[in-house]
Amino acid sequence: MKKIFTLLLLTYCTGAFAQKLGALSIEKIMRDPKWIGTSPSNIRWTDDSKKILFKWNPANADRDELFAITPGNIKPVKVSIDEQKALVPEYGSWNKKRTLKVFEKNGDIWLSDLKTGKIQHLTSTADQENSPVFSGDESRIIFTKGDNLYSIKINSGELIQLTNFTRAAAATPVAAAGAGRRGGARKAAAEPVAGNEQERWLKSEQLELFDIIKVKDKDRKLDSIESKAFETKKLKEIATSDRSVGGVQLSPDGRYITYRLAKYPDGVKNAIVPNYVTASGFTEDIPNRTKVGGPQTTFESFVFDTQKDTVYKIVTAAIPGIKDVPAYVKDYPAELEKLTKNNEDRQVRISGPYWSEDSKYAVVEVSAQDNKDKWIMKLDPATGALSLLDREHNDAWVGGAGQGNLGWADNSHFYFESEASGYAHIYMLDLASGIKKQLTSGKWEVQTLQLSNDKKTFYFTANAEHPGITHFYRIPVSGGEPVKITGMKGGNEVTLSPDEKWLAIRYSYSNKPWELYLQANKPGAKAVQVTNSVSEEFKSYPWREPQVITFKNRYGSDVYARLYVPEKQDPAKPAVVFVHGAGYLQNVHYWWSSYFREYMFNNMLADAGYTVLDVDYSGSAGYGRDWRTAIYRHMGGKDLTDQEDGVKMLVDKYGVNPKHVGLYGGSYGGFITLMAMFTEPDTWAAGGAIRSVTDWAHYNHGYTSDILNEPYTDEKAYRLSSPIYFADGLKGNLLMLHGMVDQNVNYQDIIRLTQRLIELHKENWELASYPVEDHGFVQPSSWTDEYKRIFKLFETTLRK
Repeated sequence: MKKIFTLLLLTYCTGAFAQKLGALSIEKIMRDPKWIGTSPSNIRWTDDSKKILFKWNPANADRDELFAITPGNIKPVKVSIDEQKALVPEYGSWNKKRTLKVFEKNGDIWLSDLKTGKIQHLTSTADQENSPVFSGDESRIIFTKGDNLYSIKINSGELIQLTNFTRAAAATPVAAAGAGRRGGARKAAAEPVAGNEQERWLKSEQLELFDIIKVKDKDRKLDSIESKAFETKKLKEIATSDRSVGGVQLSPDGRYITYRLAKYPDGVKNAIVPNYVTASGFTEDIPNRTKVGGPQTTFESFVFDTQKDTVYKIVTAAIPGIKDVPAYVKDYPAELEKLTKNNEDRQVRISGPYWSEDSKYAVVEVSAQDNKDKWIMKLDPATGALSLLDREHNDAWVGGAGQGNLGWADNSHFYFESEASGYAHIYMLDLASGIKKQLTSGKWEVQTLQLSNDKKTFYFTANAEHPGITHFYRIPVSGGEPVKITGMKGGNEVTLSPDEKWLAIRYSYSNKPWELYLQANKPGAKAVQVTNSVSEEFKSYPWREPQVITFKNRYGSDVYARLYVPEKQDPAKPAVVFVHGAGYLQNVHYWWSSYFREYMFNNMLADAGYTVLDVDYSGSAGYGRDWRTAIYRHMGGKDLTDQEDGVKMLVDKYGVNPKHVGLYGGSYGGFITLMAMFTEPDTWAAGGAIRSVTDWAHYNHGYTSDILNEPYTDEKAYRLSSPIYFADGLKGNLLMLHGMVDQNVNYQDIIRLTQRLIELHKENWELASYPVEDHGFVQPSSWTDEYKRIFKLFETTLRK
C-alpha cells in the first residue's frame, strides 16, 4: 500500500512539474500560442439581450468553438451546431422601434421579429441579394441584387425593381437630316415608314387600289392606340459604360436614388509573389498588389430623381479647396507652376448620403483622393449641389481615431468625429442653424462611438485617463462631462447589450491576457469574470508588469515607453530596444499586447541581464494628430530620433553601456532597425530587422501615399525615408529576416537591399529567409528559428 501511495504521489508531482514553465527559452516562448491559453474573441449579444456569444477554446481543441452565457448564469455553455444554424446574424438593419430586424444570410433576405422570435424568409433565389434596409415608411425592404436596387413589400411580398443599370454607353441623340430626295434619318416607329418619294408613292397606290390594305392599316392604328393604353411605364435605363456601380440607396421618402460609379484604371501593373514550396512541386505565382503611385480608381456620384425620371451628377466643382495644390509641392517649383496653371479639381470620393429620417436633409462625407481634406457637406438632392458644413484639412493627411463615426442624432442634428482640436473628438452639427458644437475635448481620443437607442446618449471608448488605458464612457448628446462606466485599469473592449442594461467586457492587463467579464451598465458596478483561459504553465512564471514611463525627446515632447529592468544587470550592461510595427499602432499601454511573443522575449532578455525599452515613437497611435503626422515626408526621422533619445535616457538613468545597445522589430519596426543601423551606426551595435520595408517606392499605395505622397511627385520624401539609399552607412552587425511569400512587404524588397549590400562590399550582415511564411509568421518552427538567430546576435555582440 505504501508503494502504491508513493507511486501516485510521484505521478502527481511529475504532472505538477510538467505545468511549471521554469526558465524562459526561445523554444518555450515560440510554441503554438495555445500553450498560453486561448482568450475569448468575437464577443456579441443576441438581439434579445438574453445571451452573450463568444468564440473560445478552453480545451485546446483544433479550433475555437462557440460558447454562450446569460446575465443570470455566467457559466459558459457550448452552442450546438443546430443552435448556431438558427442564430440571427449580428449584422443587419433595425426598424425605428427595434422590434424588427432585416438581414442577409446565404445570399437571401430574412426578417426577424424580436417579440415573437419568428424569422421570415423574404427571398429565396439563386441570385445574391444583400444590404437590406427598411424603407422610410417601414412597409418595404430595400436591397440590392447585382448592381440594381429592389424593394419587397413586407406584407404582400410584392417585388419591384427600382433601378435599371446597363453596361451600355450613354445614348447619343440622332440628329435630323435634311429632307432631300435621297432621304433623311428614319424616325423610330412601331412600323416601317416610307422614307423616299418612290416608297411613299407605292404605299399611297396600295391604299387606293385595295380595300384589304385599308382595313389592315386601320386595324394596325387601333391596335397601336389600345396597346399604348395598357402599356406600363418602362424603368429608366441608366447607362454605366465601363464603370462599376456601388453605394446604391433610396431616400426615406422614396423619391431619390443615389449611387456611385467607379472607373478602374487600365494598364495597372501588379507585383507577383513567387511561391516556392507548393503541393504541385512547381513554383507558382501569387498575384499581388500594386505599388505606390500607380493609377488610382476615380469616382463620380449621381442622383436619380424618380419623380422627374432624371439622372444628374452630384456637383463637386464648388467644394471649398477642391483646386488647392498640396503644400509639399512648393519644394518642386516646376510642378507647382504646372499645377497652378492647370487649375484642375482634385479627385474626390463621396460617401453617403446619410439621410435624416424625414428626408429633409441629406449629408455626405467627401474625401480628397490625396487625403489632405475631408468635407462634411449638405446635399441638395433636387439639384446635386453641395454646401459646406465642415472641412477638416491637414497638410499631411487626414486620419486618426474615430474615422467613420458619424450619423444622425435626430432629424436636424448630425454628429461626426474630427481631429480639428488636435485629438479625435465628437462634434454636433445643427443643420437648421448651421452651428457646430464640440461635445468632448482634451488631450485624449474618442476611439469608438455609439448612439443609444433613445438617441439621447453617446457611449464611447476613450483613453481620457491615460494614453495607455481605455475605459467606456457615456455623455448626453447635448454635451456635458463624460461619465466613466468601467473601472478596471487596463484595456476595456466593451460590447453593449441591445437593451443597454449590460456590458460584455473583453479585458486584459499588461501581463494578463484577455478574459470576458460581465458588468451592469452602471458607473461603479462590479465587473464579474466569466472566463479563465490562461494555462497553469503560463501562470507559473512571474511575468513582468513593464514600467510605463515617459522621457523627453530632443524636441521637448513626452515620449511614452515600456521599460523592462533586469533584477541583476549583466556586467556588459547591455540594452535592447524593441520597435513595434505598423507605424500607426500603440504598444505602450496597460493591456495585453498583440506583440505577446515579443513581450515574452523581452522578459527573457531581462532575465538574461538586458535592459529593454519599447517606445511609442512619433507616428504611433493614441497621442493625437500632431504625434500621428510627425513622420510626414520623413519616415526614419523623428520616429528614429525618439529611439535614439530613449537610448540616451537608458545610459544616463539606468547605467546602460552605450557601446552595447541593439534593437529589433518587424515590418515598420524592421524598417526603423535598418534606418538606425544605416543612418545612426554609432548608436547601435546590432540590429534584427524582420520583414522590413527597404524602399517605400515598392510598398502599397493606401498607406504610403498618405505619408510620403507619390514617388514621382515627392521624390525627396522617398529618398529621405528609404533605407536602401543609406545602406553604405552600415557599421554594426545586421541580421535581416523575411518570409519569402510575404504579400505585404514583398520578399523582393529585402532581395534588392541584399544586392545593394553586396555591391557596397558590406560583410557584417546576414539574411535568413523563410520559404513558407507570409508577413505574419504562422509556423512555430519559423518563429523559433527567427528568434534564436536574434538572441544569438545580441548574445555575441552586446555581451562581449
